[in-house]
Amino acid sequence: MSLFDDAIRLTDTANSADPRVENDNGDAVPQELLYSQRMTAWLNRLEPEAGEALKLAVRAQHLRRWEIRRDTYPAGRAGYHAWRRELSLFHAEKAGELLTEAGYNDDMIARVQALIRKENLRSDPETQTLEDVACLVFLDHYFEQFLPQHDAAKVIEIVRKTWRKMSARGQAAALELKLAPEALELVKQALGEE
Repeated sequence: MSLFDDAIRLTDTANSADPRVENDNGDAVPQELLYSQRMTAWLNRLEPEAGEALKLAVRAQHLRRWEIRRDTYPAGRAGYHAWRRELSLFHAEKAGELLTEAGYNDDMIARVQALIRKENLRSDPETQTLEDVACLVFLDHYFEQFLPQHDAAKVIEIVRKTWRKMSARGQAAALELKLAPEALELVKQALGEE
């Protein structure tokens, strides 16, 4: 087994421990395992020639995410940002542990961790690709479930923020998504296409 295959196996095993499950075409799948698989699928669509570090980072972006719950942080924007910062450090640390176990060298581990922390987002093409993939997975798989939880104004604001984080290539891919009419209408409003 290659280092890469071993690292993917270790990542998937770790994410398989997620006690939360999601229905995927009738199968109950641990949420973070399914999320990581969706991330890989979108990376393969967006950047078929992605390098090994990016493939590893994409798969581990939410590694063991359930261990740091949102409700352990204060409500509101500041609490949300503190939670997200803590998560990026946690995911990078856990990925480093698995990559060490798989046998990767320090340089590869540091690169994967930097990608997971989304360092140099606008200037590093691989970091930007990871961000595009995360935004596309959200829009493709989670956006419609997200709609009933928030009022239209909040959803429009979130779409605008998501859009600003994406590259032109990511935005073009997002425009190709087949969204439900209600979701599509909110996206159009967010993008000023009413």
